[in-house]
Amino acid sequence: MISLSNIELRRGIKLLLQDAELVVHPGQHIGIIGANGTGKSSLFKLLLGQIAADAGELFIPKDWCIAHMAQELARSERSAVDYVLDGDPELRKIEAAIEKALADEDHDRLAIEYEKMDTANGFDAQSRAEQLLHGLGFHQSEVGRPVNSFSGGWRIRLNLAQSLMSPSNLLLLDEPTNHLDLDATLWLENWLKSYAGTLLIISHDRDFIDNVVERIVHVEHQKTNCYTGNYSTFERVRSERLALQQASFEKQQKRRKDVEAFVARFRYKASKAKQAQSRLKELQRMEDSAPAHVDSPFYFNFPAPKKANGALVNISQAELGYGDKTILSHVNVDLHPGTRIGLLGPNGAGKSTLINSLTGDLNLINGVRVYGENLKVGYFAQHQLEVLDLQASPFLHIQRISPTATDQQIRNFLGGFDFHNDKALDPIKDFSGGEKARVALAIIVWQKPNLLLLDEPTNHLDLEMRHALTMALQGYEGALVVISHDRHLLRNTVDEFYLVAEGSVREFDGDLNDYQKWLKNYSRVTEIVAPVEVARPVDKKLSRQESAEKRKKREPITKEIKKIETKIEKLQKTNTEVEALLADADIYSDDNKIQLKDLLAQQAEIKKELADSEEQWLDFQDRLEKLV
Repeated sequence: MISLSNIELRRGIKLLLQDAELVVHPGQHIGIIGANGTGKSSLFKLLLGQIAADAGELFIPKDWCIAHMAQELARSERSAVDYVLDGDPELRKIEAAIEKALADEDHDRLAIEYEKMDTANGFDAQSRAEQLLHGLGFHQSEVGRPVNSFSGGWRIRLNLAQSLMSPSNLLLLDEPTNHLDLDATLWLENWLKSYAGTLLIISHDRDFIDNVVERIVHVEHQKTNCYTGNYSTFERVRSERLALQQASFEKQQKRRKDVEAFVARFRYKASKAKQAQSRLKELQRMEDSAPAHVDSPFYFNFPAPKKANGALVNISQAELGYGDKTILSHVNVDLHPGTRIGLLGPNGAGKSTLINSLTGDLNLINGVRVYGENLKVGYFAQHQLEVLDLQASPFLHIQRISPTATDQQIRNFLGGFDFHNDKALDPIKDFSGGEKARVALAIIVWQKPNLLLLDEPTNHLDLEMRHALTMALQGYEGALVVISHDRHLLRNTVDEFYLVAEGSVREFDGDLNDYQKWLKNYSRVTEIVAPVEVARPVDKKLSRQESAEKRKKREPITKEIKKIETKIEKLQKTNTEVEALLADADIYSDDNKIQLKDLLAQQAEIKKELADSEEQWLDFQDRLEKLV
């Protein structure tokens, strides 16, 4: 059993927890939720022994093995499968002992070590490691690749696989689905359901939490408030509690009316019977749980877009891909105002290729693409966060788009994204990933697009902002195409699904539960038969030109990556030096109080710069990956 009693926890001058209490029983699966910055990740560091509580008592059984998903980027020349196997240190110790016994020709010792290997289930460890990699989206051809050859998002997946490989009594996972697609999210969900140990998981994916946990710990107002049941139960219980607070009544009623209006508008518009039934259940649940979000700092709507006559975008009999490589064939897509499509399909099947072809960022290999009059596209993807001017504030980003808008109009608008007072005027260079994502979304909403293309819009967003985005999309009147691993957002914002798989795009006759069944059958087939790519005739001159163009686009990104890596190395070296000074007992004497204070402040600043630099590195790697 784990117990926290009267815990006080500070990070710098900020008080995160005060008199916090928590008891975790063996085998429980618990979801840790709360707004960004409330101390969820710091709570994990406390459990891992990386930081100490400022007051109170923490008890974890000494014989418990703890596994956690590392947040730092994996850097290694070892193969992906070896990196995952390193998650089991006892296995590595036995392997080393076997090698030594073989070298010494010590047969008695060898027999003992082989018995240990059997007890540790080591003989099938390689197979188990590869299964983890396959489940998280790696192809068999990639398991032997060096870790350093993967982009940032895939290295985070390797960290996750390594933590799952580690034998543990307690597993700590911090935002494990952030860099996963829907397929990998579904696989991880099933894996965690069968995990027999104690699980603590921080996540902003409500469907994922709903299906994995049996208890919720809500970190709010420096307390750890416990709720029995999954996230939906928490939401309902919190709704009932907040409904009793008279001060919240008006806002609650407004939010309820928004949901009721959406239900009335879309109740009979779902294009498939199964989707309609699923949609109505979800809408009923949202209507019941609306009061749970009355104290959310986020609230915004998409203004009515400029009306368009006829189709906004039409792609006919097209081949989509990159250069001479066809990814999708015979593509026919017709987007009208009111079209609401969710794209499903395995990782790498071409969902982002289709989005980029709709925006015009990618030329068609063959076929016809026609844009309608008055088309205004709002496109959100993670790499677009780098397009933001880091020296500009959220206010200035909006003002540049609409110079004639009044200061108050812009401030009122930004308030719906929780950019109030000085925050609206601060340069975004020091913003977190979630705050930058909110700025990017605010810019899109302000411009009143009549076609929204969203590629994983919920990465870095917390539960309340995801809820606000879902509500806003429900009232959006334009055309919508979404790629997302957030099933709650998909269920509540789209009317139909398209399946992107096996080189084609087609309507999917079913809901997300049907897709999960389809995916299981698809996985069984692809495990045995790998897709064969048919080469097209190559125009050598054109190929050279395209290669040169790609190199030209990649060069500035590669330079930025190298600069960031150099900066990270320097910061890590400085951090090591500071930690060495803090490890000296003399620094804590009364004579060294000023020096201690300076060192702690320096350490905090270094860690913040490291976190920001690693986040920038991840974003640049994602951009680089999209150019491959």
